[in-house]
Amino acid sequence: MPRYKLTLEYDGTPFKGWQRQADQPSVQQALEEAIERFSGERTVTQAAGRTDSGVHALGQVVHFDLEKPRDPFRIREALNHHLRPAPVAVLEAEAVGEDFEARFSALARHYEYRILNRRAPAALEMKRVWHVPMPLDAEAMHAAAQLILGRHDFTTFRAAECQANSPIRTLDHFSVHREFDHVVVTARARSFLHHQVRSMVGSLKLVGEGKWSPADFRAALDAVDRSRCGPLAPSSGLYLTKVIY
Repeated sequence: MPRYKLTLEYDGTPFKGWQRQADQPSVQQALEEAIERFSGERTVTQAAGRTDSGVHALGQVVHFDLEKPRDPFRIREALNHHLRPAPVAVLEAEAVGEDFEARFSALARHYEYRILNRRAPAALEMKRVWHVPMPLDAEAMHAAAQLILGRHDFTTFRAAECQANSPIRTLDHFSVHREFDHVVVTARARSFLHHQVRSMVGSLKLVGEGKWSPADFRAALDAVDRSRCGPLAPSSGLYLTKVIY
């Protein structure tokens, strides 16, 4: 069967996450219904990252199979037509081999977390950032982030309901920088645990506020204890930006 790879952009605000739900809207449902409308075929899509409720994507990757071959350009155009008015866009569509899998073929996933760090609340970026009115020390946050690079047991930053077989992950990149009123956190790993990025960002916020030192942040990781985690950063500021194959 012909297999196709899609690169998606979406606003996660109106969705209960990527994965199809019984009674809540999801990105997967919107996409699969659009595929059926243009092709007449029911198919199951697989995504590189099963983003949570309210999480956004700039470069989510998905694959699916069709019974009949289709022109990738036509697939992209048809899907963007049938996805309206949902805030989901197909940026690219291409034919791939049957051995390609959006989830298991991925070599790295890139995430970005955006904090609006000013007294005034968000107007244009409402539900697309985490508004933190207290000043944050981005340099201290970055210094703390460097202390947990590499392969570790990330139990402290793992959701209680995480279904991964192991809490061991390798964090290849973790960086914090300021862009005017925004503090931007970027992370890269082959895979992440459930809520790992949001948990790490919430703990970094404590460092930025001066409540934790960078050493405290590292100590929380070493404790391998979920109760040592800081607050869970809201989903609104998180973006899946890129998937590498």
